[in-house]
Amino acid sequence: MTHVAACPACAVAPLAQETARNARPPDAVLSIPSLHCAACIGKVERALSALPGVDSARVNLSLKRVSVHGPDVSDDSIIKVLKGAGYDAYPLDLTLLEAGQDPVGRGLLIRLAIAGFAMMNVMLFSVAVWSGASDATRDLFHLISALISLPAVLFCGQPFFANAWSALRVGALNMDVPISLAILLAAGMSLFEVLNGGAHAYFDAALSLTFFLLIGRYLDHRSRSSARSAAKELAALEVQTAQRIDAGHATKVAVSALRVGDRLVIPTGVRVPVDGTLNSPSALSDRSFLTGESSAQTLTKGDPVQAGEINQGAPFEMTATAVGEDTTLRRVANLVEMAENSRNSYTNLADRAARIYAPAVHLLALLAFVVWVWISGDIRFALNIAVAVLIITCPCALGLAVPAVATAAIARLYGMGFLVKSGTALERLAEIDVAVFDKTGTLTLSSSTGKITSLSDQQAGVARRLAQSSDHPVSRGLLAVLPPVQPAALTEINEIPGFGMQARLKGQAVRMGRGSWLGAGFDGLGLKIGDDPAIPLPLTDIPRPGVQTALEGLRNMGIAPQILSGDSEKPVQDLAAQIGIKDIQFNVSATQKHAYLTGMQQAGHRVLMVGDGLNDTASLAAAHASVAPASALDASRSAADIVLLRETLAEFPLLLKIARATTRLSRQNFAIAAGYNAIAVPVALLGYASPLIAAIAMSVSSLTVLANAMRIRIIR
Repeated sequence: MTHVAACPACAVAPLAQETARNARPPDAVLSIPSLHCAACIGKVERALSALPGVDSARVNLSLKRVSVHGPDVSDDSIIKVLKGAGYDAYPLDLTLLEAGQDPVGRGLLIRLAIAGFAMMNVMLFSVAVWSGASDATRDLFHLISALISLPAVLFCGQPFFANAWSALRVGALNMDVPISLAILLAAGMSLFEVLNGGAHAYFDAALSLTFFLLIGRYLDHRSRSSARSAAKELAALEVQTAQRIDAGHATKVAVSALRVGDRLVIPTGVRVPVDGTLNSPSALSDRSFLTGESSAQTLTKGDPVQAGEINQGAPFEMTATAVGEDTTLRRVANLVEMAENSRNSYTNLADRAARIYAPAVHLLALLAFVVWVWISGDIRFALNIAVAVLIITCPCALGLAVPAVATAAIARLYGMGFLVKSGTALERLAEIDVAVFDKTGTLTLSSSTGKITSLSDQQAGVARRLAQSSDHPVSRGLLAVLPPVQPAALTEINEIPGFGMQARLKGQAVRMGRGSWLGAGFDGLGLKIGDDPAIPLPLTDIPRPGVQTALEGLRNMGIAPQILSGDSEKPVQDLAAQIGIKDIQFNVSATQKHAYLTGMQQAGHRVLMVGDGLNDTASLAAAHASVAPASALDASRSAADIVLLRETLAEFPLLLKIARATTRLSRQNFAIAAGYNAIAVPVALLGYASPLIAAIAMSVSSLTVLANAMRIRIIR
């Protein structure tokens, strides 16, 4: 039965409430990575709508998110319901999402829409004038066009005007100065015609000029922000609350209240809020959001855990070692942004060309105006040509030539698991002819066929404490196979790069490392306590996944791979034979590695260094280009140009292909920009291009450069 209300307000009230409820910000936003089709949308929305306290739920399939309205519904209850429906869900940080909503891009789109709407309306009046409207009718149409155009031009042209004024205020010129001058001249010239009853007005040209320039500016902005968006989305996955252990009890607190040293409990299925070390004997962690690896990893006591990981096993305890801006997720976002804003030699060349362009463009436009006034005697015609020259010679394509390629490449590589930290990294990587690899932790992962059971509790406790004090891959592999005993209380713990760990146990020296360093009769890893004989700790090096694919790809590209390792002879030779590398060096110290790379580069080689250890840090910094795995020491990751986020090396050849393509496409974009100006400038000077045609030509050149840059996405 249809209900009819006598009071219109009563009938409207429910609709108003519903509208207000839908218009307010959602109370919870969750990421659902497994969403893939329209059927998923209905299933998720139905499941959440049945949850008590949920007012509404809306799924965004493209972003793989669900927005939930319901102030009394907790994230945990939503996650539980979705889990029952077959979907894993993770809370998103609304603050970070709002920070990543791109107000600059939204502002450009608003101005673009207004300019387009005004342009279409003014063109209707222009068509009437061109069709024969004259005298009072023509003047009325011109006046209406002026009333529409002038506010639209002043508002929509603000991005250009503001940048131009910023440059002029300090006595400089940039590419927005001639653009602003051209827009204002076109609008001012039309206004002069209207006020003096002239037969010609160019408000449609001024608006069209602004419209097409905004298209180019928006596309430029989008290309520059694409790399950052992935990192911001990743950072938004940070959880908002955590369970901190206070006085033996777990208390729910805001993540912002956590401090280094706090002990936390991570329940099953919950994302780790901060970086830290594992206190529990073991844990099962999903690092796919960070590394791209789909399988969960087994962690043992003392292993590092990073913000963003998901606990896939039983609840575990951890101690926070990094919070806030120092967590892994925040650092990743910052590093991507730093790389996007960096400059390489091509960028600097484009900037120098643009700086020369600005004064040259103004002089050329002034010269064109003077010459055409002298030739034709028509100031209006000469001014049209000057405006066209100002627009058509604007170096927008030149300014986009390199950033568009670099940003597209950085975004593509980030999606493949490569974090580019330096703006010059890809340029240098494209030039390498030799690839030098460290062995342990870079080409291999330390493993074992089973648990080590031959140690006493004291020996196992000493080995565990020494292994926990090192980030070396061998130490991480050892922790996985040692008995779960209490770590020994050691003092004066110290790592000797390339050799091992040493400390003191109740006054006696203890060491763990290479057998030759311990004075033992074996080459592998061993433990020595006091004057007792060294005890072997059997570990087996297994090649890192994708090693064979990576090496084959490098050879096909003409790049010779080498092994430069601090390990002893036999393990290096065994691995080299297994993966097919003939050029090897072993027992190499950190100083010798650095000297070798320096000598190679002095001989004319462009060397790529790939390493992860403390003894690789100086070599990573000295190499022509460098890569470090995400598992590397902080010092090594800081020294490297690129960080490999995934465990596999299979995509390594594609990294080099994209680096070479970046250089090639940058050069092509320079050629496109130069060719455009070689054709367009004479056309404008000869009077064959109106301001509108000039604006379209300039936008087409920018779009061509952007389209060429996007080819980086199809490199295979």
